[in-house]
Amino acid sequence: MGLFFSVVAFALGAIFGSFLNVVIHRYPREESIVFPPSRCPHCATPIRPYDNIPIVSYLWLRGRCRECHEPIGARYPLVELANALFYLAIFQRTGLSPAFLLVAAVVSMLIALIYIDLDIQILPDVIDLPGVAIGLAIGALHLGALHPELALASTLRESILGALIGAGGILAIALAYKLVQKIEGMGLGDVKMMAMLGAILGWQALFPVLLLASVSGAVIGITVAARSAKGMKAELPFGVFLGLAALVMLFFGRDIEPLLMPGIAF
Repeated sequence: MGLFFSVVAFALGAIFGSFLNVVIHRYPREESIVFPPSRCPHCATPIRPYDNIPIVSYLWLRGRCRECHEPIGARYPLVELANALFYLAIFQRTGLSPAFLLVAAVVSMLIALIYIDLDIQILPDVIDLPGVAIGLAIGALHLGALHPELALASTLRESILGALIGAGGILAIALAYKLVQKIEGMGLGDVKMMAMLGAILGWQALFPVLLLASVSGAVIGITVAARSAKGMKAELPFGVFLGLAALVMLFFGRDIEPLLMPGIAF
C-alpha cells in the first residue's frame, strides 16, 4: 500500500508540475493559465492529450513538437520531474495527512516563484499572499511539531512572528541598501516572499534562509558581475535564491539550523 501511494504522490507531482509549466510560461506574457489549452510555443498547434503526458511525452517525442519538430525546452520535463520528486519526498515524511497537501502546495508555489522571478524579476502577489495564508494554516495545525522531519512552523505564534519579522527584516535591509547605494536593491516582492517563508517555516528559520540565499546569491552575483557591463550593479533576482534556500531549509533545516545558529533550540 505504501508503494502504491508513493507512486500516486509522484504522479500527482508530475501532473501539477505540468500545470506549473503553464503558469511559468504564461504569467510573464500576461496570458490566461486556463485558455487556450496547451499548445506548442513555436507553431501554436494544440498539444494532443497523448502528447501531454508529463515527462513521458517529452521523452517519447525526443524533446520536439510532433507538428513543427522544433525543440521544446528541457525546462518542461525538469519542472515536472522536480515537482514529482518533491511530492514523493513530502509523502515519505508526512504520509496521508493534511501536511502533505499543504507542504506540496508550498513546494509548487516556490518552484513557480523561482522560475517567474528568474524570467521577469517579479514575485507575483497571487502566489506570495496565499503562501502567507498557507503558512498561517501550517502554524495553526502545529505541523512543525507533528512532522519534525520537516522544518515547519509549530505554532500559529511562530507563523505570525515569522511573517512579521520576515517582511520587516527584509524591508529594513532593502531601505538601508537604497539609502547607501542610491538604487533599488530589493523590491516589495522580496518582502512579501519573506513574509510567506516566515509564516511557513517559522521565525527561527529566517536567518538561516537569508544566510543561505545571500551566500549563494553573492557567489552567482560575482560571476554575473564579472561578465556584465554593469559590474556590481548588475541586477540579480534574489527571489530565486530565497526560494532555493527555503527548499533546502524545508527538507534539511532541522539538521543544518544548529550548525548555522549554534546555541539556539529549534
